[in-house]
Amino acid sequence: MKRLNQTFVQQWRELSPQFLPFADAATPDLPLGRLLRLSLFQVSVGMAIVLLTGTLNRVMIVELGVPAWLVALMVAIPLVFAPLRAFIGYKSDTHRSFLGWRRVPYIWFGSLMQFGGLAIMPFALLILSGDTTGPLWIGHASAALAFLLVGAGLHTTQTAGLALATDLATEETRPRVVALLYVMLLVGMFASAVVFGLLLSDFTQLKLIQAVQGAAVVTMVLNLIALWKQESRDPAKTAHDRPRPTFSETWRSFTQGGRSGRVFLGVGLGTAAFAMQDVLLEPYGGEVLGLSVAATTALTAILAGGMLAGLAYAARALGRGSDPFRLAGMSAVVGIAAFSAVIFAGPLESATLFRVGSALIGFGGGLFAVSTLIAVMDMAEGDNGGLALGIWGAVQATAGGGAIALGGLLRDGVSALATSQALGPGLASSYIGYSFVYHLEILFLFATLAVIGPLVRRTGVRARSRKSQFGLAEFPG
Repeated sequence: MKRLNQTFVQQWRELSPQFLPFADAATPDLPLGRLLRLSLFQVSVGMAIVLLTGTLNRVMIVELGVPAWLVALMVAIPLVFAPLRAFIGYKSDTHRSFLGWRRVPYIWFGSLMQFGGLAIMPFALLILSGDTTGPLWIGHASAALAFLLVGAGLHTTQTAGLALATDLATEETRPRVVALLYVMLLVGMFASAVVFGLLLSDFTQLKLIQAVQGAAVVTMVLNLIALWKQESRDPAKTAHDRPRPTFSETWRSFTQGGRSGRVFLGVGLGTAAFAMQDVLLEPYGGEVLGLSVAATTALTAILAGGMLAGLAYAARALGRGSDPFRLAGMSAVVGIAAFSAVIFAGPLESATLFRVGSALIGFGGGLFAVSTLIAVMDMAEGDNGGLALGIWGAVQATAGGGAIALGGLLRDGVSALATSQALGPGLASSYIGYSFVYHLEILFLFATLAVIGPLVRRTGVRARSRKSQFGLAEFPG
């Protein structure tokens, strides 16, 4: 038995790193155990996202009877804080402290805001549902405060946490480290969705309080473990008398030449194009194609499979030195084909074409997110890593959230006009609302190509000073 164990260990050691996800993200200074511990802050962020946009969304409408428009407003409140991610990144780059930490204070206070918002949220929602003898505005105000605190906390924690990860990683491993963190975000979202589903399967108000406040405690525990002894103290970098550029000066330096403005405009347009369908694919499959609940639910797996394929392609292309802007343009072309397939699936009544289009949407969306994140990381110089990641996160979160809301509104509005025959008897179908949104997404993708096209190097080869490897690495959130 002992010899068998020794043989097994030896074979495991000789296993190629390509079969060990993220093994090459670790370095002697940042071992895999420490890296995995750091990634726990993404698990807490994923848990908060699922709670806000999934679990509580359904609970408020179905179990608590809160009007859908009010639920949509509350869920959108965290987006108010998203544009401030750039300022958070800048502040963590230039933080003043006698303790010598730049990133840890922002992760800590972001965690406190998440904890506070989740702690008061279940009681705020119960009051919002009308279960009170006081004035209604108290429920609205308390729920808005809870959602705002959670949103501000997760944006602050994620921005500073990603910046800390890029500080700790070497230039060669930085893309893989960032990607590992975003894969952990997906893990957190999946695990919390399962746990919350089990906890609230037999809904009571007491279980709601226990589940949400339990999430608050888990958030603090995970984030404390994540940040413990991660950032080395460097009083010279945080000295109060150290010259620091103002935010406007840093912004001008980062955006000079107009290139960065074009990059972030492309990020916003592309993100909006791929995100607008987020809440429409499953209803489209059920309402237009007549698919069952199980069949439409399977679309999530199809999208995820397409995204993994996009990551695999990005790994190969970036590993060979491809220009990230060329890959971003390619993802837009894939997206145009994907939405065309979804549009034609309705008139052709082809569920197969619809599934192919859904898979291509996942492929294009994953490839676009990866390539633009790499491009933005290449733009960061010196101590501007927090600012670069903050701007990218702000643009992506704002564009994605706004596009999802706009897609739902446009679908409802155009479908109402179509079914009332205001657009003519030939267009009296709910399909028209979906088709309008998908055509708009294609328009956005053409605009993305127009914006990103001039950024592509003619050779198609990335002129980077560092060796770039990409495993499951760069997936952004």
